Amino acid sequence: MERLPNRPEVLAQPAVPVLANDYDSFAEAYSAENENSLVNAYYERPAMLALAGDVAGRQVLDAGCGSGPLSAALRDRGAVVTGIDASAGMLALARRRLGNDVALRAVDLNGPLPFDDDAFDDVVASLVLHYLEDWGPTLAELRRVIRPGGRLIASVDHPFVAYTIKDPRPDYFATTSYTFDWTFSGQSAPMRFWRKPLHAMTEAFTTAGFRLSVISEPQPDPAARELFPDDFHALSAKPCFLFFILEVPPLAASSGE
Repeated sequence: MERLPNRPEVLAQPAVPVLANDYDSFAEAYSAENENSLVNAYYERPAMLALAGDVAGRQVLDAGCGSGPLSAALRDRGAVVTGIDASAGMLALARRRLGNDVALRAVDLNGPLPFDDDAFDDVVASLVLHYLEDWGPTLAELRRVIRPGGRLIASVDHPFVAYTIKDPRPDYFATTSYTFDWTFSGQSAPMRFWRKPLHAMTEAFTTAGFRLSVISEPQPDPAARELFPDDFHALSAKPCFLFFILEVPPLAASSGE
């Protein structure tokens, strides 16, 4: 699920609301906000697409597809896309956007995936893993459904930025959660995220059987310079998200006798 551009003020006494991360309650407003925002439309999505490269003819799972902007872009580049999300409200918006071009299913990434082994060439996980405390079971399932030689392409909150939101900072090397209110389009929504140090992220990937291929800290699309003159420089000069390409090792070639 994609993130909004502005860093919100953290609650002074964070407590986990019952309905934290309830995207159904603000799906329309959220989708409208990130459709053309600097961070989403001119930074995160272009970076994900650049890392994905040529996807024509590839079976791609959009894990945490939200209202479907990344799925649509991958489809337009020739991929055969399946989208999953836990939010019925976001999936309804994705169906409105994508029609019958993309198979969409309600799936919680905390549980098993309803797909066969080796079902996809690629999985894209756009700003979704930081909703999870334990990446292990989810990464194991994503690894299971990716074919040998395939890829997981993921973006997450940059671990350095994630530890500047709350003051005083917690232990960088601990896995901790933080809560805040997102406010946009007149709506306020309680949110909860998990932050991990970089080594914990990479260890989770390799433990699940992935091979780390790329770690990227990309620049925003230069076209955003004129559209967002006040914010472009800040985004281009400071870390925001961290991007990974994780490969599934190909099957070893059998040796002839």
